[in-house]
Amino acid sequence: MSLYVTELRRLVKRRLTRVMLVLLVLGLAGVATALAFSSQQRSPAVIAQARADADAQYRQAVKDWEKGIAECEAAQGRGEQTEERYGPNCGRDWQPQPEMFDPEWSLPYEFDFRDEFSVLVAVFAGAVALFGFVVGASFVGAEWHTGGMMNLLLWRPKRLAVLGAKLAALLSLLAGVTVLLGAIWTAVFWLIASTRGSTAKVTAGVWQSTGLSGLRALALILAAGAVAFALASLGRHTSMALGVAIGVAVVSEIGMRIGMEVAGVAFGDRYVLSTYAMAWFQKQHKLFDYDACNLVQGSCEPAELVVTWQQSGLLFGIGSALALVAAFWTMRRRDVA
Repeated sequence: MSLYVTELRRLVKRRLTRVMLVLLVLGLAGVATALAFSSQQRSPAVIAQARADADAQYRQAVKDWEKGIAECEAAQGRGEQTEERYGPNCGRDWQPQPEMFDPEWSLPYEFDFRDEFSVLVAVFAGAVALFGFVVGASFVGAEWHTGGMMNLLLWRPKRLAVLGAKLAALLSLLAGVTVLLGAIWTAVFWLIASTRGSTAKVTAGVWQSTGLSGLRALALILAAGAVAFALASLGRHTSMALGVAIGVAVVSEIGMRIGMEVAGVAFGDRYVLSTYAMAWFQKQHKLFDYDACNLVQGSCEPAELVVTWQQSGLLFGIGSALALVAAFWTMRRRDVA
């Protein structure tokens, strides 16, 4: 039996892998269930009811307006001051208009597959990436911590081959889980849109864009698993990867934002990782420098900086490659005892 197959079986049979997979499925199912119950298809009857509600609200507002004028005139007849309570001219200039009562406001939320599914792809990618990070870090980190790696190397002394087989097993599992759950995720929300939402204007181009978003999600998930694997291998412990992840999140999302704001750096969010994650899924993410505007002199167009998905891919790709190179280089040179 090949080393790769052995490692893949061990990874699949690990308790943490199965527990995290169950939690992942439950979490995704919870999101789908919540959206399904919150969405309601806008049938002709529902639209007609919304229009009727808007019309009723308009007529009631007109009655209240007329009642207010009558009360104001009565108060003026008694010699009372009415401007503070009813406004100038007894509020006659504030007559409600039909366009103030848009039936759209009375319509229930309707899930639109074309406009909203791209956001759900990002949600899916984030959940599976978290799964991949924890499983990837634990897979190699626990081996080092418990001495399992040393025992494995006694049986198979080729260090790089062993680490490579473990990495290949991890990436294969993540790819399989992503493709399988991604297909189910897409089918579930298509069903929700068909029965409780809208599938209007879903063309071949929309499906192509969805497929490309899925590929970007897969790449991000594999990168997250690979980085976690590399960090845990470097630190010989799962906590190494988790600690670095927490540290990077705190420094990037909190420290960098505060530091850039205090220093007055233009487009400070270009130094924040979440900016590049959003650009990766949205194809581009625009940053604005409102400090460049002098509002005293009137309105102006703020300076703009566009972060593209190519820049995000370069950043994440280089980061993942450096982490893996460091992990394999140290594996080759250091004492494994």
